[in-house]
Amino acid sequence: MLIIRFSAIGDVAMTVPVVYSLACQYPSLRISVLSRPFARPLFEHMPSNVDFMEADIKREYRGIKGLNALYRRLVAKNFTAIADFHDILRSNYLRLRFNLAQFKVAHINKHRSGKRRLTDQGHKVLVQQPTSFENYAEVLAKLGYPVKLDFTSIFPPEGGNLKELPEAIGQKKEGETWIGVAPFAGHKGKIYPLDKMEAAIRLILQRHPNSRLFLFGGGPNEIETLNLWAEELPPCLNASTLLHGMHNELILMSHLDAMVSMDSANMHLASLVNAPVVSVWGATHPYAGFLGWNQSIDNAVQVSLPCRPCSVYGKKPCHRGDYACIKNITPTMIVDKLDSVLNNKRGVTSRQ
Repeated sequence: MLIIRFSAIGDVAMTVPVVYSLACQYPSLRISVLSRPFARPLFEHMPSNVDFMEADIKREYRGIKGLNALYRRLVAKNFTAIADFHDILRSNYLRLRFNLAQFKVAHINKHRSGKRRLTDQGHKVLVQQPTSFENYAEVLAKLGYPVKLDFTSIFPPEGGNLKELPEAIGQKKEGETWIGVAPFAGHKGKIYPLDKMEAAIRLILQRHPNSRLFLFGGGPNEIETLNLWAEELPPCLNASTLLHGMHNELILMSHLDAMVSMDSANMHLASLVNAPVVSVWGATHPYAGFLGWNQSIDNAVQVSLPCRPCSVYGKKPCHRGDYACIKNITPTMIVDKLDSVLNNKRGVTSRQ
């Protein structure tokens, strides 16, 4: 089977629980995941019947000529089933070629009409939409491979190997709490104001003095902010600068007691290693189907406004102009939710 999913890292990350479940439940099925090069670390810990195929669709396979070359490369692999998890122009073209060649092909239903009603500013219908995980699984069922989504983590129960990480990370000490904070996202409507996030971090350190905070974010402006916080608040460490890559970040995340994240890729990465996430939502909403794998909506921090959500992905400018959906969230709301998650995890651990 060939599974196609390009797009942003968060969307590709959401395929992992589905592909992992498929591979475990159909061990004789050979599975190839086609995506952009950055996604390779997500599939390095898959069962042995999964391999990753990278395609640089912005350069090597750009345009119709490039897609035709990619199609020829794929046809040579002798796939018997094609699962289009993306349904965009590029994957549609590849799908067309496979259909014309009489391959068995199925593609995702993104339930766009339900999402439009969810974000409609006149007649909003606030109803949970099918999740991306459910949508991906539906594609597999169409191809004759129904799956039970029973994924837990890409790592074993003890997490990834901390010895692979720089010495500055070290080993987790007895009684120490490790908390991740990922304050950035791809769009303004999903980013919590940085001054308020700094206040939340200070409150976390005040309430949890025996904790280490690991900051995640890779853009140039993001690194500058994270370095400043790490300098001013010694229990904070800019993990992304130290770790140099997604593989190492996933290892560290697997040892977190909790992650505080926006509706962003880091929410999904933490979910893949079974870390509980306190997710902060502004213009978007968990009802659109993009909450992290196995995360509870009870751990989502959000405020109710008549205009919210206004966007499925957070791209649209604010109707009000003030981004109240994200700015009305207080640092205390975030830290209270974090306390609840940590207390719940400690309770589960003690019972075990």
